[in-house]
Amino acid sequence: MSNEMQLKYGCNPNQKPSRIFIEEGELPIEVLNGKPGYINLLDAFNGWQLVRELKKATGLCAATSFKHVSPAGAAVGRPLSDTLKKIYWVDDLGELSPLACAYARARGADRMSSYGDFIALSDVCDVCTAKMIQREVSDGVIAPGYTDEALEILKSKRKGTYNIIKIDESYVPAPIERKQVFGVTFEQGRNELDINKELLANIVTDNKNIPEDKKIDLIISLITLKYTQSNSVCYVKDGQAIGIGAGQQSRIHCTRLAGQKADNWWLRQCPKVMELPFRDDVRRADRDNAIDVYIGDEYEDVLRDGEWEKVFTEKPSVFTREEKKEWLAKNTDVALGSDAFFPFGDNIERANKSGVKYIAQPGGSIRDDNVIETCNKYDIAMAFTGIRLFHH
Repeated sequence: MSNEMQLKYGCNPNQKPSRIFIEEGELPIEVLNGKPGYINLLDAFNGWQLVRELKKATGLCAATSFKHVSPAGAAVGRPLSDTLKKIYWVDDLGELSPLACAYARARGADRMSSYGDFIALSDVCDVCTAKMIQREVSDGVIAPGYTDEALEILKSKRKGTYNIIKIDESYVPAPIERKQVFGVTFEQGRNELDINKELLANIVTDNKNIPEDKKIDLIISLITLKYTQSNSVCYVKDGQAIGIGAGQQSRIHCTRLAGQKADNWWLRQCPKVMELPFRDDVRRADRDNAIDVYIGDEYEDVLRDGEWEKVFTEKPSVFTREEKKEWLAKNTDVALGSDAFFPFGDNIERANKSGVKYIAQPGGSIRDDNVIETCNKYDIAMAFTGIRLFHH
């Protein structure tokens, strides 16, 4: 290890020179393979913080799939149902380790956004997880370690150029962080806020019942938001993010974006979608694209004559609006976190359409009464955390 690493270029090829460095001590990472770039390392460091905190908060191993400095998915290592194994394309891998389950969930939440991701793992990467990563389109991975066999598997990826980073688990950054914008240095205390169940004590709705497993889902949503470009909203179910809306100027747009992703995650599990007659020669990424179009409003793009033949053995019937509405109604007990307060009840109306029953948000809007009233209308339990989680 050393105190600096030279990079090929910054965010864009014209931004040279580029490096990362540390003012005191040595960099907390060791590049075991590949040549990670500027954005790769931004994803790696943000992703590592996220999974480290998820593990600390839940006691479970964790994984995240990062794209452009926001998570496309994040999850803890809970077992997968047969349905989830199938929609995540891992049903042929046999028994999965907890860490592999965590990454399958993180990658599978929004496979369109996770394409070409940078992965962060909370625990030593095992063979099962390495085999899963090996077959996905990904830029790199950061973890506290790798078994010998897992490392060899990953080194064979991308013709030997796959980025593999080992991070020092014991590294503690300085309490003050700095960055420059337009030649001006910004300085602030690091966001070391401990996100735990105590933040969920102030339940302001008529429904005050948030079961323990749903509190964990809310904690997962809040920790995920802590490392998601703001404005951000995160829907979580059964230990994994199922819809993340990042970087939207309007909170309702954020809620809609994340809600649509959560809906797509659920629609993928509909038997009609799972039974689509794909040709054997269609790659997983192309299947993901076809499914995304099929369940969306532009379904004709994949069903018109001359197009469906490219991916299907026979022409599927249209997934009608009525069929989708009926299936979406079955998605319940979803948790939702927001990095800042909801200013209007319309956010709750949208969340309700995606099965949300538990919400954690800072509170503090002049329209809190309207937001609470809307939650009460749908028997949603909502906690005011009193803390904001902006990340830029």
